[in-house]
Amino acid sequence: MSDLFSLSVVVPVWMEAAGVEDTLAALQPLRHAGHEVIVVDAGSTDGTAELARPLADHVVQAEKGRAAQMNAGAAVASGGLLLFLHADTRLPSNALDCLGAFFQSSRAWGRFNVSLNGNGALFPVIAWFMNQRSRLTGICTGDQALFIRREVFEALGGFANQPLMEDIEFSRRLRRVSRPYCIRYPVITDSRRWEQGGVWRTIFLMWRLRWRYWRGEAPEILAHSYRSDVRNATD
Repeated sequence: MSDLFSLSVVVPVWMEAAGVEDTLAALQPLRHAGHEVIVVDAGSTDGTAELARPLADHVVQAEKGRAAQMNAGAAVASGGLLLFLHADTRLPSNALDCLGAFFQSSRAWGRFNVSLNGNGALFPVIAWFMNQRSRLTGICTGDQALFIRREVFEALGGFANQPLMEDIEFSRRLRRVSRPYCIRYPVITDSRRWEQGGVWRTIFLMWRLRWRYWRGEAPEILAHSYRSDVRNATD
């Protein structure tokens, strides 16, 4: 692994007091290896930032929205490699080895495979399709822990400040630089969204939103539709 390999993990959070300590505890081996963890809070009122502070190198505040939060975290990062991690997602135990191999490659960015942590019979099938779709299209979603060389992130201006589909929009721009580096070892992401909304309902919702985005609908309209659908599913 190159001596120049340094990693900054950016974790956007909002109202995550119930789980933020577990999320950050899983990242302590990276900190002990000399890498940094940055938590970006969006004004949580449940004590998320206070709980995160002892377990992170930086805790910063930003406006609500993953794009704005991830950009804010990248702005204070010191690593040559940026990794954006959802608060409900865990990296594989060999993540540093995998990222070191990426760093020695010619690719500009990449992502991990994903696995869902629930016991639903369809969850492995869903994960397989997510991973295959990503490999074929070169599109990464936030659940897959996107990582990117710092100089490429800065050259592209980071994430577009939009309320939804920021990961897909950024992937489209990144594909012009290189194909993604796909790590087959999966991150483990929470299946709660699928369990609460229903598997088929969630699949249909996500594909419908992506189709509308591909057709040119504004992310603001799609975000409103997404929030409305999620509320209806959990009422």
